[in-house]
Amino acid sequence: MKNSRLEIVVGLFLVLGFLAFGWLAMQLGEVPWLTGSKTYSVFADFDNISGIKSGAEVQIAGVTVGSVTGLVLNEYDQARAELQLKKEIKLPKDSIASVKSQGIIGDKLIQITLGGDEENYQPGEVIVDTESSVDLESLISKFAFGGVK
Repeated sequence: MKNSRLEIVVGLFLVLGFLAFGWLAMQLGEVPWLTGSKTYSVFADFDNISGIKSGAEVQIAGVTVGSVTGLVLNEYDQARAELQLKKEIKLPKDSIASVKSQGIIGDKLIQITLGGDEENYQPGEVIVDTESSVDLESLISKFAFGGVK
């Protein structure tokens, strides 16, 4: 009798431990139907997104507000970046997304300059005003070999 009571207590402890572990995993994984997602996605199309990788930071005024979660080519053969932003960030329709570098040879990131429009981008929409990455190698070669006009 004493042995079976101990087995029941240990079994309950294990079940509660697995339930707690599952709840924690879903909270950290941001399962939208369970936690009410804390982020939303918008897209930005660029002519050149050289140096941006999945996981790169998205910043507004130097503050990280999200990350790049995907890179694909759109139907016009432009680079389309999926930007995962915090839910509280509101992007006016005249905002500009730019590819920037942290320092001279630092990591590449997406810098968003907020506009003043009263209408905001909704989840899944595409930012239309973008500034692509500057290709330093081609600029240097044009300068060095006389291609600059």
